Amino acid sequence: MEYRNKLVLAPMVRVGTLSFRMLAAEYGADITYGEEIIDHKLVKCQRRINVAYGTTEFVEKGTENVVFSTCDEERERVVFQMGTSDAVRALKAAEIVCKDVAAVDINMGCPKAFSIQGGMGAALLTKPELIHDILATLKRNLDVPVTCKIRLLKSPADTVELARRIEKLGVPALAVHGRKVADRPRDPAKWDEIADVVAALSIPVIANGDVLEYDDFSRIKTATGAASVMVARGAMWNASVFSPKGKSHWEDVKKKYIRKSILWNNDVKSTKYTIKEMIAHHSCLELAEGKSLNKADTLADIAKLYELEDYYWTVKNIRPLTHDLDYVL
Repeated sequence: MEYRNKLVLAPMVRVGTLSFRMLAAEYGADITYGEEIIDHKLVKCQRRINVAYGTTEFVEKGTENVVFSTCDEERERVVFQMGTSDAVRALKAAEIVCKDVAAVDINMGCPKAFSIQGGMGAALLTKPELIHDILATLKRNLDVPVTCKIRLLKSPADTVELARRIEKLGVPALAVHGRKVADRPRDPAKWDEIADVVAALSIPVIANGDVLEYDDFSRIKTATGAASVMVARGAMWNASVFSPKGKSHWEDVKKKYIRKSILWNNDVKSTKYTIKEMIAHHSCLELAEGKSLNKADTLADIAKLYELEDYYWTVKNIRPLTHDLDYVL
């Protein structure tokens, strides 16, 4: 995995599933992080090949609940992001998935109460010894790169100190979200504090925060000196943000996402959530489209709503017979 001069899709819960990662890559994302998966959940999974869809799935034992799904086409760029608070459990989970992904990343920045209360995400920022245990254990036992994504600490000096400690563990890159735990998305990202981290480290730093347009990739690189740039909301609202040709209309991107969701048999709840985020940002969920989407219970319902029924049934009938995506598309 090369971490310099890359455009990176950030990990986003309920958004960063296989269908959205493939969409982002089609528009130009070089590295695509999956949504954070908690180690407790992954250790209950078994790996299986879904021949019909050409995917590798990690399914909760005794159920049909697909916790994580990937495919050969994204093997060299997909990063599995894990939520954990225990080195042994993290290793057990990572060993289940590591042969099917390009790298494993530990979430050390999520500020949500669920993560904090479980000792995961941003809770790790104040536990450098535990960070050491988790990263050292994974690096010692895995053959894939192991990285982590952090947030800013209370002071720039604290952030730099933690980043240096992480670098000493031998990670090949560090992603830094330019906000503190108490900050909200509406608060401006502190690019200057990311720059402090970049100046202190020799490994590539991936800068994240307030990247909403293609031009922001170069702006944040210039402002911070970061090796690569990661985008979250900007991609969720319009995945063509990765395209140097300029953004496509969000309606066109939305429809392409729905096609990807059908093609890769995406979870209907994740599909609805992602479409709703697009609509809420660009339009209004209280209009007819949003109300109709709320009533959709299956991918077939969504296909019908967006006049993609022919495509839906083409995929359903042909996908199990061929893995030639060009043919299906």
